Amino acid sequence: MDLGIAGRSAIVCGGSAGLGRGAATALAADGVRVLIAARSEDRLRQAAAEIAEQTGGEVRWVAADVTTEAGREAVLAACPAPDILINNAGGPPPGDFRSWGREEWIRAIDANMLSAIFFIRATLDGMIARKFGRIVNITSSMVKAPSAILGLSNGARAGLTGFVGGLSRDVAAHGVTINCVLPGQFDTDRLRSIHQRMAQATGADLATVQDNARRPIPAGRFGEADEFGAMCAFLCSARAGFITGQNILLDGGQFPGLL
Repeated sequence: MDLGIAGRSAIVCGGSAGLGRGAATALAADGVRVLIAARSEDRLRQAAAEIAEQTGGEVRWVAADVTTEAGREAVLAACPAPDILINNAGGPPPGDFRSWGREEWIRAIDANMLSAIFFIRATLDGMIARKFGRIVNITSSMVKAPSAILGLSNGARAGLTGFVGGLSRDVAAHGVTINCVLPGQFDTDRLRSIHQRMAQATGADLATVQDNARRPIPAGRFGEADEFGAMCAFLCSARAGFITGQNILLDGGQFPGLL
């Protein structure tokens, strides 16, 4: 399928690894000029080169912490008028809410709610003026099925979900869509880190923790980043203009509800 976005420009936050890299790769493969942003210069340089070699696309990079104002300014200086914005920031660590103070909550909200909102604020009016825009927020399946141990992530991402739910309907008539993609358990560094923490906390073998996590997934496996990237690319396409304000769950069937 021709997605109709060749020649468009995109910012992909967290694009050097994991789900962000999956999205960046899928967009580049469809002819989008991609700017990836993350904190590690070495990982960015390597990822940009590998994605460009794999797809034949144009991939640039900016080393920046997108959870800070200075980081966002650096990204927007390199791509001030994106047609596509993929908001993505690493989630806060798991833990017991009794140990989280104001500092931990503010850090989580800055990373997983406000950073996305500020990127949207900086890019939305340009998209409206050009009559085309695609914004995809990578959140989490925990928005639909919260886990106590991931309370910092649940709270911040649910706040972002509520905000964009209203905004998406306000801008839909201008050719701009805003959606959230909710990943379940994907085989990424983030998931491996969570499993390692669980193994350390319980004294269980890591392989046992991973098997226990995999068992409730009807698909029988963890997701792959390229599967996630394909969904992001479709939502960013010219073919997806009638999809907005949605929270699209990719979890291999693990969530048991209908809505």
